[in-house]
Amino acid sequence: MEAAERHVQIEPPILYFGTPVVLLSTLNEDGNPNLAPMSSAWALGYRVMLGLGASGKTLENLRRERECVINVPDPSLWRHVERLAPLTGRDPVPEWKAATWFRFEPRKFEAAGLTPQPSESVGAPRVLECLLQLEAEVRDIRPLGPHGEAAAVETEVVRVHAASEIVVAGTNHVDPQRWTPLLYVFRHYVAGGERLGKTFRAEA
Repeated sequence: MEAAERHVQIEPPILYFGTPVVLLSTLNEDGNPNLAPMSSAWALGYRVMLGLGASGKTLENLRRERECVINVPDPSLWRHVERLAPLTGRDPVPEWKAATWFRFEPRKFEAAGLTPQPSESVGAPRVLECLLQLEAEVRDIRPLGPHGEAAAVETEVVRVHAASEIVVAGTNHVDPQRWTPLLYVFRHYVAGGERLGKTFRAEA
């Protein structure tokens, strides 16, 4: 195949070309926890940016409470994540979600078969089954889209919890040979592949 024929122009409905899944736990106004799966999160240092729809319960909670826990599941938890996918903590269910088979569920942890674990510096609980958990505080929320239909939430991680079995002994480093995140690739759950090498900046 000639180079000029290798690519075709496409217009995919989404551009989740390979992003980690996170389970975002927040507190509802009644003090009960909400848990939402999302796949628009990236970190730079201890700042983590979250991309969220404007009509969801999670963004409402973040605006009010200004804190959350960013729980990072591994591939073994994908079925639990998918149990959460059609659920919303907002009642009544937003019109667009109702049209796409979402349903209201106030007990997200129970519905997903996951266990709430107390946090140390924020009110929202951690997810016990997630081996990497980031307690975070909201620093800024910016509208996204021409009509503000989404939001970019800037958070600052204030506490990191990692299961001892994924930490390089005697260090503060997560071992990528023992743990990899669950990935979301064009609406499919994908496990990370084999380790190929490391960057020159890797410390472990």
